[in-house]
Amino acid sequence: MEFSQIKVIGFDADDTLWVNETFFREAEDQFAKLLSPYETINKVEQELFKKEMDNLDLYGYGIKGFVLSMIESAIEISNGKISNNSLEEILAIGKDMLNKPVELLDGIEDVLQHLSKKYRLILCTKGDLLDQERKLNKSSLGKYFHHVEVMSNKKKEDYSKVLSHLDITPTEFLMIGNSLKSDILPLLDIGAQAIHIPFHTTWQHETVDVKTLDNDQYLTLDSARKILYHL
Repeated sequence: MEFSQIKVIGFDADDTLWVNETFFREAEDQFAKLLSPYETINKVEQELFKKEMDNLDLYGYGIKGFVLSMIESAIEISNGKISNNSLEEILAIGKDMLNKPVELLDGIEDVLQHLSKKYRLILCTKGDLLDQERKLNKSSLGKYFHHVEVMSNKKKEDYSKVLSHLDITPTEFLMIGNSLKSDILPLLDIGAQAIHIPFHTTWQHETVDVKTLDNDQYLTLDSARKILYHL
């Protein structure tokens, strides 16, 4: 795949620069066990996901919306019988997520350091603004990025708006991320290029049927370090 025209590279943040989804799965497990007196663990997880989807347009992405969805689900699953102590435990789960240390993925800082000497780098992530700023500050990776964009969504219209605002031509832009749905396919739709680096855990909402995709349109790598072989 040819990247000679690329002048600007965008990076996703969660599960591309640092660990994120792992903490959500751990929190889901804690929540399901907490609600196990009222329903099976599998059913609790299903109901929580449904609630997250129902609330997505209202709360957006991120830990705070996730916590609100857990509280709503707990009240509904328990038919209003959930105790104040259990609600406090749910809030504690959320606060623990917000206080997690930032775990950088292997080799990512070396990659950013190398690429920042040749390309303009921007960070394109979605989620809660305060939480993403917190993680970026803790990561010490902010110095490599010319611009940071915390997006409410990652559809092609959202990317087009960002690129237009920053005066970036799509054919000169490359996006790197772990989500086919959010980091790869929308970029291909607007004429940019993309590199997919899968993370071992993917949120159900971000999954797509890979059988329907044309894998020749984007590059898939199994580690961030291998980006340097191509750029």
